[in-house]
Amino acid sequence: MRTVRPKKALGQHFLRDMDIAQRIAGTVDVRADLPILEIGPGTGVLTQFLSQRNRELKVVEIDTESVVYLHENYPNLNVIEGDFLQLDLSTLFDGRQFVLTGNYPYNISSQIFFKMLDYKELIPCCTGMLQREVAQRICSGPGNKDYGILSVFIQLWYDTEYLFTVNENVFDPPPKVKSGVIRLQRNGRRSLECNEALFRKIVKSTFGMRRKMLRNSLRQVYEKDSPLPADCPYLDKRPEQLSVEDFIKLTLMVEGKA
Repeated sequence: MRTVRPKKALGQHFLRDMDIAQRIAGTVDVRADLPILEIGPGTGVLTQFLSQRNRELKVVEIDTESVVYLHENYPNLNVIEGDFLQLDLSTLFDGRQFVLTGNYPYNISSQIFFKMLDYKELIPCCTGMLQREVAQRICSGPGNKDYGILSVFIQLWYDTEYLFTVNENVFDPPPKVKSGVIRLQRNGRRSLECNEALFRKIVKSTFGMRRKMLRNSLRQVYEKDSPLPADCPYLDKRPEQLSVEDFIKLTLMVEGKA
């Protein structure tokens, strides 16, 4: 029987525990009305349980060896050979919404979620497994050391849940870190009441100097003098103390609209 060698360059760690694979597959059932796109199926450990859900399923795999394996062992599976980060997701299901899931490669997991944000109207639910540190960062709230840029950008549009932790010994090869399984569901926000480009600049600038108070880290945002009033409640805070809503209010202040 053909085997697939895990490739370090692709961040491949193949899950061997069927119970965990079944639990991860179950995370997509919160949106049972939608088709599923799986990233990085590898040898189909998660795929086999997703395919039992009587829903349209497509998988994206960049590794040629894995693609051959999937065609041989899952002849009815719709396999897209290519790089997920380069795909036009609007064409995959003819413009329909879908659930995104997978055992995400550690080396590109953050990039996957930033791409998800670009297609947020097509992806009302995203689940899957990734490096625990990144999973915790995505789901952390204000006041937590893990709270950062990724937390704010994702929580702006999604409600986040950290579901469970997966130990290293259930993978081949075992990674050097634990993994975390998460679920993201679109929140009620459909538009941003402030300038989104400025919002992103403020979040990146302040977390880029996260040990400094905002009165200092915000200086690189202004072209001239600070437009913020002296009684702005955020100036003596650090970025991890601000909620998503606080960052929106701060952006409106910088715009002169609050």
